[in-house]
Amino acid sequence: MKVTKICCIGAGYVGGPTMAVIAQKCPDIEVTVVDLNAERIAAWNDKDINNIPIYEPGLGEIVGEARGRNLFFSTEVEKAIHEAQLIFISVNTPTKTYGSGKGMAADLKYIELCARQIARIAKDDKIVVEKSTLPVRTAEAIKSILNHTGNGVQFQILSNPEFLAEGTAVQDLLHPDRVLIGGETCEEGQKAIQTLVDIYAHWVPREKILTTNVWSSELSKLTANAFLAQRVSSINAISELCEKTGANVNEVARAIGMDSRIGPKFLKASVGFGGSCFQKDILNLVYICKSFGLVEVADYWEQVIIMNDHQKRRFGNNIVSTLYNTVADKKIAFLGWAFKKDTNDTRESAAIYIADDLVNEQANIAVYDPKVDADQVYADLDYLKTRNVEKNRKKVTVFEDPYETCHHAHAIAIMTEWDEFAAYDWQRIYDNMQKPAFVFDGRNLLDEAKLREIGFIYQSIGS
Repeated sequence: MKVTKICCIGAGYVGGPTMAVIAQKCPDIEVTVVDLNAERIAAWNDKDINNIPIYEPGLGEIVGEARGRNLFFSTEVEKAIHEAQLIFISVNTPTKTYGSGKGMAADLKYIELCARQIARIAKDDKIVVEKSTLPVRTAEAIKSILNHTGNGVQFQILSNPEFLAEGTAVQDLLHPDRVLIGGETCEEGQKAIQTLVDIYAHWVPREKILTTNVWSSELSKLTANAFLAQRVSSINAISELCEKTGANVNEVARAIGMDSRIGPKFLKASVGFGGSCFQKDILNLVYICKSFGLVEVADYWEQVIIMNDHQKRRFGNNIVSTLYNTVADKKIAFLGWAFKKDTNDTRESAAIYIADDLVNEQANIAVYDPKVDADQVYADLDYLKTRNVEKNRKKVTVFEDPYETCHHAHAIAIMTEWDEFAAYDWQRIYDNMQKPAFVFDGRNLLDEAKLREIGFIYQSIGS
């Protein structure tokens, strides 16, 4: 199949950047990203590329180059589906909050709605690509829906999971470790796989494009995230032991990371992992294992989540106990709200849950993040439904200036590893804080010796 038009359903953290890079690297293919959220599409089309809805280093420049040439953002979903030969599904697959599998299974209602919409609109053969992170055998359900339309259209379903790390998504797309494409083993399935291989081959070396059956591709995504999250929880577990024994977790991580069998990546102790993928995918993996009766396997992977939740609670509890067992009416400044640096994504950020716990302790929280606005901070807290929205706004204040955020604070909590935090005038911050002045470094970002010399009581993770 000769692809001249691609449609991507979903203009989020995966769909937007992925399609922007495909459009830049394949100028002969028209790429249209569609979404029902008109406000989001308008942001993608903003003349000022600094206002696009997703912050990723380098993304604005790529969008600016390709947009209007062969990259388009639109709310005309049906038109784009009708015209495209290849359709990416890149919609949200949150953890279910209701019914069977609540709290673990992936909620596939948006995926099913996409499949039914494609089935209704398609008048010619299509290749449909799963880009969202999905449970194993979801492709089977999509194919069942598409093949029972009765209109004679032939569909091929491919799995093409993303392996992007937010904050480095553009580089991950331009120089991927691998591109994984899963499809059926029949002749038609292999042709569909080759069609997508040819698109990525515009810029990705062929030896880095892996092809598998569709089930292996779906499971590989869940497994990759589970392994990465496992490393984070493992080093965080050791960080607590380090604090009790006098060891330093940074030194331990450096020592084991030099072992070529282990390697240094994802061994950074912190307040805990966040983001849209790790927790959701592990819970999904746990649910799948339980559904097949693999209780021990499910328990093994669930412990990764349990350890991560423990790390977040431990950090918050330490703030309370260090501040003389009460934070009532004390100002705690949060530097950072995004789940990691170089992104404006706050999903499952540790900051949300620690702030929520401290508000329960009657603390007043002051928040500054260079890329997260007040509306998002309040939306994150309101989503938890721990208290009414008025109480959240009374106890949590969002600032646009970091020095104002820390002014008269009793303590500062480093929640995101933004580089700019290390470059602040910490003497100025200290001079304007309540004394004793505490810093709880949840990312081991700051210069401990420098802060102690200034006069801070400084605590980090794992030492």
